[in-house]
Amino acid sequence: MNGINTSMIHVTKRDGTVQTFDLDKIHKVLEWATQDITNVSQSEIELRSNIQLYDKIPAYDIHELLIKSASELISEHTPNYQFVAARLISYKLRKEVYGQYDPLPLIDVVKKNIDLGVYDPEILSYYNDEELNELNSYIKHARDNTFTYAGMEQFRGKYLVQDRRTKQCYETPQILYMMVSATLFAKETTNRLSWVKHYYDAISQFYISLPTPIMAGVRTPTRQFSSCVLIESGDSLDSINATSTSIVKYISKKAGIGIGAGSIRAAGARVGDGSVVHTGLIPFLKYFQSAVKSCSQGGVRGGAATVYLPVWHYEFEDLVVLKNNKGTEENRVRHMDYAFQFNKLMYERLISGGDITFFDPHDVPGLYDAFFSDQEKFKELYEKYERAYSIRKKSKPALEVFQSILTERKDTGRIYIMNVDHANEHGAFDVKKAPIRMSNLCCEIDLPTKPLESYDDENGEISLCTLSAINWGLIDSPKDFEKYCTLSVRALDNLLDYQEYPIKAAEKATMNRRPLGIGIINLAYFLAKRGLKYNEQAHEIIDEYAEAWSYYLIKASMELSEEKGACWLSDETKYASGKLPNDTYKGAVDNLVKRKSTLPWDTLRSALVEHGIRNSTLMALMPAETSAQISNSTNGIEPPRALVSYKQSKDGVMAQVVPGYHHLKNKYDLLWDQKSPEGYLKICAILQKYIDQGISVNTSYNPEHFEDNKVPMSLMIKDLVMSYQFGLKQLYYFNTHDQSDDMKEEPLALSDIDDEDCESCKI
Repeated sequence: MNGINTSMIHVTKRDGTVQTFDLDKIHKVLEWATQDITNVSQSEIELRSNIQLYDKIPAYDIHELLIKSASELISEHTPNYQFVAARLISYKLRKEVYGQYDPLPLIDVVKKNIDLGVYDPEILSYYNDEELNELNSYIKHARDNTFTYAGMEQFRGKYLVQDRRTKQCYETPQILYMMVSATLFAKETTNRLSWVKHYYDAISQFYISLPTPIMAGVRTPTRQFSSCVLIESGDSLDSINATSTSIVKYISKKAGIGIGAGSIRAAGARVGDGSVVHTGLIPFLKYFQSAVKSCSQGGVRGGAATVYLPVWHYEFEDLVVLKNNKGTEENRVRHMDYAFQFNKLMYERLISGGDITFFDPHDVPGLYDAFFSDQEKFKELYEKYERAYSIRKKSKPALEVFQSILTERKDTGRIYIMNVDHANEHGAFDVKKAPIRMSNLCCEIDLPTKPLESYDDENGEISLCTLSAINWGLIDSPKDFEKYCTLSVRALDNLLDYQEYPIKAAEKATMNRRPLGIGIINLAYFLAKRGLKYNEQAHEIIDEYAEAWSYYLIKASMELSEEKGACWLSDETKYASGKLPNDTYKGAVDNLVKRKSTLPWDTLRSALVEHGIRNSTLMALMPAETSAQISNSTNGIEPPRALVSYKQSKDGVMAQVVPGYHHLKNKYDLLWDQKSPEGYLKICAILQKYIDQGISVNTSYNPEHFEDNKVPMSLMIKDLVMSYQFGLKQLYYFNTHDQSDDMKEEPLALSDIDDEDCESCKI
């Protein structure tokens, strides 16, 4: 190998023993890894590895170099090296976990891992030896060979139970999938093993994808699996402190945080009798930031949060530049993301050339609450307070307000938008009983919240959402959704009872509402398979499949309600009165698609009135970067940036090839080829028609398509207004094609490389 006299080289095995280096072993491993895979070369991997052999080199290092060599050969011209690299990782994992290539019996792995303290000991109280042996015989370890390099790398880096210090893994992917399934269905009273097997098949064959907290946590002593946590702060010091404590609790358990801070009064406001002047929002945002960053997400990285603020807050001019690189640390809070909240009146002021007036929420009684719960009352109060001379306020042309937000949104990629009237009017809840006042880290969750006055305040409401997604790329007919919707809803509903709640307000809210957020992955592949792009030609089929996906999710929850009972506050949902998402969407969407419904919605409405709903929410389209890599899928509903993309992780840059590359490479509608996000936004609008929560909608622009390589402000405003007109509830990332990275075949966007990305929402 590379002309080195290998007879003088020894290898240190994992158990510490030393033996003579055997080149034939490398040949055999590479021969196995490349078997039946076309357009790959065993010798090329060996030569490229350029192993720097030295005496007593660890066997671990040799294998890692082979994996690295194979992964570096992945390209548009030689995409199949992704399967070779994955096999090499799989081989290494089996030797590490089992001490041999052939897997050990499931019961042995379970008992060993319970003894090690890394599996939940309750598993053995649910399943006897006979049942575990039956599940063992059902495991399909060969499915590990379907992984790509990116998927397998993510598996061993994030999901497999392991010693985070030594990187010693205690399970392989199929064991993980079976144990997740067995844990989630452990308390089923009928057909339990059948449910376990069906769910195992669905997740191990990538029909259903799961988020980080579930993949990494279910089967372990960890008992917190909700991805998204929504915490609203009140204006008092007690509430602010309770918010901070709650943030720390959930950040430490891998959750992404949404923070509602819009009711906190502005700088200069009276406190008490007026002897104290309020310091304003920014010091308390710094306080929240410290809480967010105080604990790592599962020992991997610092936490992440998005703060929600009304656009009419008195401190708007300071708040809009919080992530800006200009200015001093005293007036910047750079390590959280921010979302500004709008409603119809704000857009009307923009279109009419009017002003937006900024108020301190403390000075305008009833305005903040009405902003979410009663749009007519809000307008009435807003205009009343604008006329009141005694109230502290300031105004700015609406156009300048929107321009400043869009400028910061473009420059940082991380200033988000929330349309609170759409979130409430087209949401799952009766706005008079349970208004939506904020969203989550990634802008797809819309759940009610109430501020806590103390850490143990049970009258407050911290909302949790538990996530999953269905792989549209593998669905051949709308009817196929029924099976996977049923499995998804039942599994996640079981999880709500299995997990623990460190804060009473979160437990009470979850039991009251039992919210779920089931999304979509692999939409770009779904379109490419059908020769469709992100334009009007796809509208009807998107509508048809979205309708079925939504229908079967609601039906599954209704049937669970009939079987196990409705959630305790089912009467606060629109579902309980027979009103569905496709009853409350923006009528403008009808201009995009004329297709008539084909499913028995009226029958479902009647059943909901009779039985209620088990889960107050069911749909949410979240980012799906990690799970997309695992399942060899395109990210969520997003167009791929390139046929071969480079994803940043804590373990380095990983190459991922779009699914079906060989026969579909000319069919994909690539992101940076699109002249504007209009086509994508219209497809999001059609999807939103059937969704009770929101969508993590990105806006992406390639400056190459515009004069002087600059995205016109007029276009950004047009797209923002169009998004509102079609009923989109939130806008997430702003992505810009960075031409400086063209050498990498696929430029890394902010959403790919920033360490503050959420590990949990991005399922």
